[in-house]
Amino acid sequence: MIFRFILRRLAVFVLQLSGITAAVFVVIRLLPADPVAQLVGLNASRDAYEASKHALGLDRPMWAQFVSFVGLDKAHDGLLEGNLGTSWVTSQPVRREIFESLPVTLEIVTYALLLAFLVALPLGLASARKPGGLADRGTLLWGLFAGAQPDYWWGLLFVFVFFFLLNIAPPPMGRFDPLMTAPPAITGFITIDCLLAGDLGAFWIALQYIALPVLTLAFVVSGAIIKMVRTNTLRALQSDYMLYARASGLPERMVARYALRAALTPAVTLVGIFYGVLLSSAVTVEVVFSLNGIGQYAIRSVLAFDYPAIQGTVLVVAIVSLLVYLLLDIVHAYLDPRIRT
Repeated sequence: MIFRFILRRLAVFVLQLSGITAAVFVVIRLLPADPVAQLVGLNASRDAYEASKHALGLDRPMWAQFVSFVGLDKAHDGLLEGNLGTSWVTSQPVRREIFESLPVTLEIVTYALLLAFLVALPLGLASARKPGGLADRGTLLWGLFAGAQPDYWWGLLFVFVFFFLLNIAPPPMGRFDPLMTAPPAITGFITIDCLLAGDLGAFWIALQYIALPVLTLAFVVSGAIIKMVRTNTLRALQSDYMLYARASGLPERMVARYALRAALTPAVTLVGIFYGVLLSSAVTVEVVFSLNGIGQYAIRSVLAFDYPAIQGTVLVVAIVSLLVYLLLDIVHAYLDPRIRT
């Protein structure tokens, strides 16, 4: 049953990715912008303009450009072969540039959501078990306070407090000490690469450098996750089957565990939504902490009208987001067997 469910979701995944690919390609080329003029300059001659337009392939019909992009014409390696094209600005393969910047954002977003989820579960459960209590009031104020300010503001505040005032955090200069040599990139996650290299000293340094951006994102999103866990746990505790469980003599700890499992599905869904959102919206935190992540790469590509880089960034982020949603659906099917039908 679960295997058929996964196959159905994979089929939907392929259809979604195909639609996103076509939509991104068409929408970018319908924008009222002239990437050729951006590259050659406004004072370039007509011959230079036409030569650059031909070199970029923009003088061909849109359908021919799309066929070449996907790789259906067999003359060039395209998307089907894993080729995202060459950047018009840097003349480097887009795939290489994305795979250098994407792990930076994935690392801080993954750690931030994991930290937020681990903090939100016990706090949300404690708030639901005693509504109106000290834990409930504290988490309510936390959620309202953290969500009232943008993430870059909290990042600047954390830098001011932990680096400037307390001097217990490193300066916001990337994810590793610029005066030291980083370990060889294997996974792209610098903390994991340090562990794979067997360098615990480098691991501790990398952990210090990414601590503040991770704390910033976790602090901002944790309030919403706590409220989601609290609301659904409270609803489960007040349901009829929980009243029956208590009447049957089940211990309160087991009742709370059943209620928490019922509240996990919407909480996991919210975490998955945050994952997709933060992949693109974490650019402000990347700027604050000088992290050369996928957000900054996307902004540079958009400002330069670099079509291959824009297309590649959108597609890769879409693939990551769709994979996260696929994983969430599998987790939901495990937590609630009714979803598998």
